[in-house]
Amino acid sequence: MTRIAVLVSGFGSNLQAIIDAVEGGRLPDVELALVVSNRREACGIRRAVRHGIPVIYFPMAPYTRAGRPRDEYDADLAGLLESFDVTWVVMAGWMHVWSDAFLTRFPSRVINLHPALPGEFAGTDAIARAYRAFQRDEIERTGVMVHLVPDEAVDAGPVVVKEVVRIHPEESLEELKERIHTLEHRLLVQALHQLLCEERQPAPGSSR
Repeated sequence: MTRIAVLVSGFGSNLQAIIDAVEGGRLPDVELALVVSNRREACGIRRAVRHGIPVIYFPMAPYTRAGRPRDEYDADLAGLLESFDVTWVVMAGWMHVWSDAFLTRFPSRVINLHPALPGEFAGTDAIARAYRAFQRDEIERTGVMVHLVPDEAVDAGPVVVKEVVRIHPEESLEELKERIHTLEHRLLVQALHQLLCEERQPAPGSSR
């Protein structure tokens, strides 16, 4: 079994998409080993509890109040994931950018979902920023991508899957958000399936 951790900060609908895919057999041989939230009120916590998935609340505030550096938080969380035998980490709405203290512990095994195309609207509020750009006639589309996180760059790294989303003149921002979130659920599961199936493929010349 491939053991993954999902990191959430909010509503957790992408976590739910992964849970549904695992329980429905669309992500075979994948086990949700742990859900981590940096926000106590995150709905993703309740989703995990309902499905019997271990949950840890791991806020940064105690580190900040104690004057401890950010990389200590990252290193401690990486160690916690390793104690659960996690081999892949999925950022599903996680609102922290990792330092090397975390990323070097899971090289090429941290996955991020971003509601924009590569090189566009990095950071928070990407959908709203794209919608405003559309209203200014600067763009006609936005999109969704799932990518690996190799370094500290924000919403950048090797793209696993991506898809364009055309913006309709008559739709509201909320309607655009709903369409994009629906696409996020599908692409995140698709990316996980692709990455984990590739990992299990026998090497050239293998007798497997």
